[in-house]
Amino acid sequence: MSLNTTPSANRVHIAFFGRRNAGKSSLVNAITGQETAVVSPIAGTTTDPVYKAMELLPLGPVMIIDTAGLDDEGELGELRIKKTQQVLNKTDVAVLTIDSEEGIQQCDKELLELFIKKEIPYVIVYNKNDIKKIPVNNNDSISVSAKTGEGINELKEKIARITKTDDTRLKLVGDLLSPSDTVILVIPIDSSAPKGRLILPQQQVIRDILEANATAIVIKENQINETLELLKKKPAMIITDSQVFKKVAANTPENIPLTSFSILMARFKGFLNIAATGAAHIEKLKDGDTVLISEGCTHHRQCEDIGTVKIPKWLTEYTKKKLIFKTSSGTEFPENLTNYDLIIHCGGCMLNEREMKYRMKCAEDAGTPITNYGTAIAYMNGILIRSLEIFPDLVKSLK
Repeated sequence: MSLNTTPSANRVHIAFFGRRNAGKSSLVNAITGQETAVVSPIAGTTTDPVYKAMELLPLGPVMIIDTAGLDDEGELGELRIKKTQQVLNKTDVAVLTIDSEEGIQQCDKELLELFIKKEIPYVIVYNKNDIKKIPVNNNDSISVSAKTGEGINELKEKIARITKTDDTRLKLVGDLLSPSDTVILVIPIDSSAPKGRLILPQQQVIRDILEANATAIVIKENQINETLELLKKKPAMIITDSQVFKKVAANTPENIPLTSFSILMARFKGFLNIAATGAAHIEKLKDGDTVLISEGCTHHRQCEDIGTVKIPKWLTEYTKKKLIFKTSSGTEFPENLTNYDLIIHCGGCMLNEREMKYRMKCAEDAGTPITNYGTAIAYMNGILIRSLEIFPDLVKSLK
């Protein structure tokens, strides 16, 4: 995949934190080599976080994030601080920017405590050394000047050294395939499908199949029988959009493995076991229970929207209970989850691994079961075990 088209969720997220006017935006511009962030001597110029996708050697594709000052004031300042704190949940590497003239302050120390608590690798940058040079004698600090460029290359190298990368990370589906395998992908095209394109998990699965030297056949849900008749050999598996799980399962022979894009994404993000276990809690829902349906992205809601329309309808029909449904999207994931009896999350294709794990941990700390779209839909259709048979160890643990 081209570095320019690498999805945000697959990039290393490098976030710049610090007090107002410490030079965070100037530092971001110096590192990216572009006027990514607005720079002004007026404190508090940066309001909402600013994101810039780029390549940072030797790391490769990264997401640079410039945040508002954590010493912001007033009601609007509190909202900016909240946005900045949300960035922490997706940060792979934190850069704490200190004004060399003012030195480290109490809010900077509090930030460092958060980095340590959340186990986020960090580097402390003393900026403006063209005005006052700070001697640095430890591995987690560096003195630079965003204005003159002094120390910027060294800072990039330091960020690369402390970044944790996992070269053994699973593929979406490629590790389950052999060269010359054929995979049928079922993608419905209805009013809720994006116009003129495929959604990200579908694109990524196709790419993964091709990289495994296998063959991807893309069809709609009413073309399964005729496609199977045309093939000379049995496909390695069928992968379907969760919304048509029931129909596809009914038309897929038992000897052909069947799963969904959402289930594969849950495995890729590292929470399939949790999602599979959480789906069983659907049976325990009672009248008056509250279900949170959460999505990692924001999009225009259609009349057949899966999160706000279809899943609530299916869950109500399955449980025959009077349930209360709440929704969240994008970065607005509730901090307090104790009021929810079940969380049904999307596949998380737009969230990086750290933020997805953060949400799983929040649910665990609150004692609230959590599952995802694909596993919940498969469970309600009585085909969850079948959809997980390509992962025999997981199936064994569920029985």
